[in-house]
Amino acid sequence: MISAYQYRLRLTKSQEAEIEKWLDMLRYQYNYLLADRFNWYEQNHCSVNSCPLVCYLPELRNNPDYFSQKKTLPQLKKDRPWYGAVQSQVLQDCVKRVDLAFKRFLKGDSNGKKSGRPRFKGKNRYRSFTFPSLSKTPINGNILTLPKFGKVKMIYHRPIPEGFKLKTATITRKADGYYVTLSIQDDTVPDIMAVNSVTNPIGIDMGLKSFLIKSDGTEVPIPQYYRKAQKRLKKIQKAVSRSKKGSNNRKKAVTKLGKAHKKVADTRKDFHFKTAKELLNSHDLVAHEKLNIKGLAKTKMAKSVLDAGWGQFLSILSTKAVRVAWPTALNAGLVTKAVNPRNTSQNCSNCGEKVPKKLKERTHSCSHCGYTEDRDVNAAKNILKLAVGHPVCSKAYRSRSVAYGLASKALAGVGKKPTLNL
Repeated sequence: MISAYQYRLRLTKSQEAEIEKWLDMLRYQYNYLLADRFNWYEQNHCSVNSCPLVCYLPELRNNPDYFSQKKTLPQLKKDRPWYGAVQSQVLQDCVKRVDLAFKRFLKGDSNGKKSGRPRFKGKNRYRSFTFPSLSKTPINGNILTLPKFGKVKMIYHRPIPEGFKLKTATITRKADGYYVTLSIQDDTVPDIMAVNSVTNPIGIDMGLKSFLIKSDGTEVPIPQYYRKAQKRLKKIQKAVSRSKKGSNNRKKAVTKLGKAHKKVADTRKDFHFKTAKELLNSHDLVAHEKLNIKGLAKTKMAKSVLDAGWGQFLSILSTKAVRVAWPTALNAGLVTKAVNPRNTSQNCSNCGEKVPKKLKERTHSCSHCGYTEDRDVNAAKNILKLAVGHPVCSKAYRSRSVAYGLASKALAGVGKKPTLNL
């Protein structure tokens, strides 16, 4: 199991200057290696299958890849001795980033989805560098020892769990300061609970009126952090646009704007983590829709969809469900299951018949069985039914059903049929 813990750094002025120096040198090297890749690609890539009698022949050379570009680093330090200040593995990680960006541009990721053309990094666009390996005990109290860089002070607000090993450290510059992200690994893998063994499942329907609605009828109100901060962001953005480019006032305004946006993002992420924790503490299976968020972000509801942050929340929920095993006394990871959202709002959760209704109709009323329920609660019940494979009733409904069965057996010899209001 791999996880990541992030801590804020408390750096001296000389350490901040050293980090900025490293970021600038790594940015120059990134742009140089990327330009080398583009030069080879443009000279050797041709869309036609034949050549004219007279044509330009580029210099023949092998395709620059990760290993060939990494071999140029010793010569780089000879030609430019100031690059000797940067730790060798940090430079190699820069080459790895170029290789990954170019491969995603040409071949795509593991799912075959290609990224856009890699861009050259302008000033302040290269914000992080990674130490791929650390010493065995790099943390002593709140002091972190980084290879060749030295000791840095951090706010050690939560300790590394026992059994985890430190793998990498990434220094990141953000709007409000510098942070270190420690990648930690544990070789033990928790078992995932089987769907047929869950005892307290729940289905959730993501919405814009409420953040989510559970199949038991409860809901989580939507906070709308971005909409509430819009007036303040607009005022700061106006100060940025009115200031002169390159001036100190513009730099101050840009920093202030970055901090304001970061505050919105941080509060939203904190809300997502707390909501996910509350769900997983109460239920062992959480069923949700498999949403096409990129498609929804192109509709008229784009601002509200992105402000809700459904994608980030569902990612946090699925990750925490698997990892909930090691910090608690549970023996197996919990389950989150994504289902196809098609017709979950239209179908009746009681009889299964399709009941067409427009988006403005917020109440589900089935003309086939007479079942009436809130539209979102009905959708959440359908989602849970698709995830589990059968209808799931509440504990109260289950207890009343048991009472009905016992009464039926007791009155079977009398010839009467009991009545029970469900």
